[in-house]
Amino acid sequence: MAKFIFTPKTADQLKDSYDAIIVGAGGTGLTAALQAHELGLNVVVLEKNENLGGNTSRASSGMNASESLVQLNHGIIDNNHSFYEETLKGGGLLNDRPMLKYFVDHSAIAISWLMEHEIDLTDLTITGGMSKKRAHRPASMAPVGGDLVTGLLKQIQKEDIDVFNNARVTKLIKDDGKKVNGVEVETKDGKKIVTAKAVLLASGGFGASKELIKKYRPDLVDYKTTNQPGATGDGLKLAEGVDAQLMQMNFVQVHPTAQTDHDHTYLIGEGVRGEGAILVNKAGKRFVNELDTRKVVSNAITDLHEDGAYLIFDQGIRDHFKAIDFYDHVGLVVHGKDLADLAKNIGVDANNLEQTVAEWNSAVKNKDDIAFGRTTGMERGINEAPYYAIHVHPAIHYTMGGIHITPETEVLDSNGNVIEGLYAAGEVSGGLHGNNRIGGNSIAETVIFGRQAGMQMAKKIRLR
Repeated sequence: MAKFIFTPKTADQLKDSYDAIIVGAGGTGLTAALQAHELGLNVVVLEKNENLGGNTSRASSGMNASESLVQLNHGIIDNNHSFYEETLKGGGLLNDRPMLKYFVDHSAIAISWLMEHEIDLTDLTITGGMSKKRAHRPASMAPVGGDLVTGLLKQIQKEDIDVFNNARVTKLIKDDGKKVNGVEVETKDGKKIVTAKAVLLASGGFGASKELIKKYRPDLVDYKTTNQPGATGDGLKLAEGVDAQLMQMNFVQVHPTAQTDHDHTYLIGEGVRGEGAILVNKAGKRFVNELDTRKVVSNAITDLHEDGAYLIFDQGIRDHFKAIDFYDHVGLVVHGKDLADLAKNIGVDANNLEQTVAEWNSAVKNKDDIAFGRTTGMERGINEAPYYAIHVHPAIHYTMGGIHITPETEVLDSNGNVIEGLYAAGEVSGGLHGNNRIGGNSIAETVIFGRQAGMQMAKKIRLR
């Protein structure tokens, strides 16, 4: 099958006016564009980067949803209340509760909506902080992000929706000092004003901005990041330019398992642990419940003071998480024909590693992790040669804070009033995740609130 290639429009094709302008071509922006278009709006997507997809393209584990038909097909009986409560707990009870309720209640329909658009997430895995398999992913077990972006772009191409790359929005325009009604955008042809009845900021977070990390979390300024280089908080600055309110900006998530030993930092998806991998220290011993929340696991690795930790897994786990093939291809995976060989290759105590894995396999068999109380990601042991390890460190991964919005994705100003014509969704917005995001909830957020933004913009424009 030929590889799908999406070709953005050229700068000279950018019109002077649209119904809705969407800033950012990640999962949120593409979803919103498609949903708004299907509701009759003439939309345009403006992306500052050369490549489309943003951080969504790097997502590997899955898209969380509860009470989905996919879960039922796998024999999993879930409930929205449990999803809500576990996400609230994971976020330190600091989540925006109306946003969280909308998110949970619309998660299953978002999976169905994707399927109607030929994006089938029919396999399941589990992420930290969740009690059920909620992370929906492709049947191939391939990374979810690339599949989602490609699937959305195929639909956008079919519908001939205007998408421009190398198009940086530099300013939001207000008509009478109150309502946002357009943007100033810079392309290779120069700067241009494009007007619209609604503008959606879907430009992602600031995990790759040293400037903003230093401002809001100076303690993390020396950490590497899993973010694509364009995640520099541009949408936050645009929003501040029209007096939008920012919230929880110090809530920056550090992902526990990133490979930072190379020039490029690679996120090692939580699904590896969800499929049964364990973490060991330099002594070859476990030190944490690997599927506790990201905050807890990251802190546990940092507290070792041992230059990271090792993720240990076998061929059986590898077969259930296809992203490992990519990790291996780029040289991140250490191999061992048996555990002793693996221990030698990563420099940990062989006897301890063999004993640790034996104890873990016993815990899996008895469904009782006496050592750390892990209850999920225990469907298979580590007993199928060859064996593998990846050296991991915590790295900046996600910015939970952002623009203060309503559950309808409307942006609030510094006095808590709605800024007419301006919407925000995805990582650029704040509040949904509290002080710690659950793995699998970012992809869910892009689709659920991307759709919501598309619907709300269409609703408002139709009323005019």
